[in-house]
Amino acid sequence: MTTTESFIAHLLELRTRLLHSVVALLLVFIGLMPWAANLYTWLAHPLLAKLPKGAQMIATDVTTPFFVPLKVAMMAAFLIALPYILYQIWRFVAPGLYAHEKRLVWPLIFASTLLFFCGMAFAYFAVFPIVFGFITASAPEGVAVMTDIDKYLSFVMGMFMAFGVTFQVPVAVVILVRMGWVTVEKLRDIRRYVIVGAFIVGAIFTPPDVVSQFMLAMPLWLLYEAGIMVASWTRPKVV
Repeated sequence: MTTTESFIAHLLELRTRLLHSVVALLLVFIGLMPWAANLYTWLAHPLLAKLPKGAQMIATDVTTPFFVPLKVAMMAAFLIALPYILYQIWRFVAPGLYAHEKRLVWPLIFASTLLFFCGMAFAYFAVFPIVFGFITASAPEGVAVMTDIDKYLSFVMGMFMAFGVTFQVPVAVVILVRMGWVTVEKLRDIRRYVIVGAFIVGAIFTPPDVVSQFMLAMPLWLLYEAGIMVASWTRPKVV
């Protein structure tokens, strides 16, 4: 097979994998559309539970009540279809990997996906109730807390991304050690800087209250320690 034929074959394979992924995403999204409003209500529950009695969320744009629930349904569809999408990515890249790389990549993909979901769950069930409780309690007297549903979705998505990425730390640590870019001993030596960095990240990506910053910084540090432990178990043996 010539270089041109090989390149075209790769493009065709990539198109097939992308098509399968998009079709899977659309099918799940279509299945979730009838429950889009319910999904948004579930997503908004941490804030609704902390609002004063009689308070509610608002929609400031004409089309917001229709499109925001659809955005939530699309986000949920992506999360549900993510394992299949990752499988399609795996099918595309696997032929170009060595046997030892294949043994490493699939567990890392699984661990990365699981940790991302864990980060989102931690944000929803542990962080949001505290953050929204703090925010609503801090409102000055005479100020009605009525958040726009689109801005709430943007805030929640940002928090989900922050915690989802934070929970990837063990995977990143294992990859760095396995690739030989850093040693476990070096990771232990820079622990103090990681702790400081964790609290800086917490201050940047969370609302300005100590509790929520602490609730991002502590998992980041603990996950770093967990990554060191796993990396020390899985690092290549020196002969």
